[in-house]
Amino acid sequence: MTAASNKIYTPQFWLLCLSSVLFFASFNMIIPELPDYLTKLGGGEYKGLIISLFTVTAMLSRPFSGKLADSMGRKPVIMFGAAVCILCSALYPLLSTVAGFLLLRLIHGFSTGFSPTGVAAYVSDIVPADRRGEAMGMVGTSGALGMAGGPALGGAVANQWGLHVMFYVSSILALASIIIFMRVRETLKEKHAVSWRMLQVSWKDVYEPMVLAPCFVMMLTAYAYGTVYTILPDLGFTMGIKNKGLLFVYFTLASLFIRLIAGKASDVYGRVTILRFSVVIIILAMAVIGMAETEWMLALGVCMYGLGQGSTSPTLLAWATDLSDENFRGRAIACFYIFMEFGIGLGAFCAGLIFGNDPANFFITFAPCMILAAVAFVFLTMSYKEKIERRRFKPLS
Repeated sequence: MTAASNKIYTPQFWLLCLSSVLFFASFNMIIPELPDYLTKLGGGEYKGLIISLFTVTAMLSRPFSGKLADSMGRKPVIMFGAAVCILCSALYPLLSTVAGFLLLRLIHGFSTGFSPTGVAAYVSDIVPADRRGEAMGMVGTSGALGMAGGPALGGAVANQWGLHVMFYVSSILALASIIIFMRVRETLKEKHAVSWRMLQVSWKDVYEPMVLAPCFVMMLTAYAYGTVYTILPDLGFTMGIKNKGLLFVYFTLASLFIRLIAGKASDVYGRVTILRFSVVIIILAMAVIGMAETEWMLALGVCMYGLGQGSTSPTLLAWATDLSDENFRGRAIACFYIFMEFGIGLGAFCAGLIFGNDPANFFITFAPCMILAAVAFVFLTMSYKEKIERRRFKPLS
């Protein structure tokens, strides 16, 4: 299928989506249980590192994954990320020390450093520009399905059979993701032979100035994502929610609901227009979560954040691909994800420090999320950004 085609929902596209569901379910199903698991190992004070270590490695691996996606192909990059999930999930029960756990979190980050980069590049290869937001929304929905079902499945398995079985199920899901994706055809036209030069990364492989605008907005809004994923299990425990994965289900179901709508709307009305609304929702959601004193109020805030994040993420990714050079799309997407992971990692690390295992600090932990999202809104209201978008991308009439 070529980019000139108007048909996007092909068997290859659906195989990619199904593989994404399993991949995201694999590493997300263990997240709600990790804070308690680390506490039992004697490392409760390191909760902020659970997400931040993961994102540090993901961020550092992006330049390599982007370069490899543009040289070796999209498939090897995607499959390598899933293979990392298989290995790390299987090793969690074996390395049962605080140091071993933190090391695995660091290595596990290679998974999202590689697979999503390859997936986004693959989608941009097979989808025409005027339907890119819709396609990114659909792929994002697939990932969100895994993110929704994963935590609930992980919590149920852990409660019924224990944490070790949960880790092994996570590994099996990643294996299934690879098996399905093996049936997908490669889209990179000019592939190069494997060489050590592919692993030599320069500054141009890290930074792509053409996509700076969506990268900056992603970094500012991703801080909230890192904070939510770090603090939400403790917040749920304070509210008396036994299956902490349910909160992630609320978040992801709301995200699922809005992704397709927002992605398609951004094709029609423009990326910046949709982003302005979604960033405001994130600001309000952080306020509600930070002030939540009851389970229903927390659930409301989490659902609001799902709507905000679910519309922001695919729209920003589509905007970044709009602005990128088609010959170096993997590099542009890698740069975008580097900014995203920096924001997530910073949010997770700072949230862990600010929270300090004290429920009295919930509001001040979420306050920086509101401030940074407000900065993103101000940035998006600058008129020259709208001009950049219109010059680079012509929405549907």
